[in-house]
Amino acid sequence: MPDDSRQSMTRGERVRAAARTLRTPRTAQWVADETNVSVKTAQKYLEQLVADNVLRKIEQGDQTLYGIDQLMATYREVATLQREHDQEALTTALESMRTQITDWKTTYDVETPGELRASIADLESTDEIEDRREIASEWEHLADRVPVIRAALNEYDWATKRDTISA
Repeated sequence: MPDDSRQSMTRGERVRAAARTLRTPRTAQWVADETNVSVKTAQKYLEQLVADNVLRKIEQGDQTLYGIDQLMATYREVATLQREHDQEALTTALESMRTQITDWKTTYDVETPGELRASIADLESTDEIEDRREIASEWEHLADRVPVIRAALNEYDWATKRDTISA
């Protein structure tokens, strides 16, 4: 682990930092190797993150893998959106995303990012190919964000009532 800033972290901080950035489920051995700790130490902190609903424990054959708990991550993201943005800002963001997706559908005469990617086969211009790849990636990102923002709006009043601190 060559990053000097990570060397100044405690073992637990290193494991937690690595665990929160997992893109795919990994073993405790993999996390231990990445963070320069023993497997036992990695397991200890990974199990704490499982108990805290940050990670999920996945039994795969004879291996135990640890991965981000996407459901809890989404709940936390919805709560953050509700705390940091008012309903109008969330509504405007949702409308903007949906408009952008509709514009891409119309512009490229496709219904999905996959269809847009497939349309690259008919192109010769490398600039146009790159543009469509970038748009397809952004479209996928926006399509993932729409349900999260919708969830934040659906439960906005309920959540903000429960989030207030009574004196």
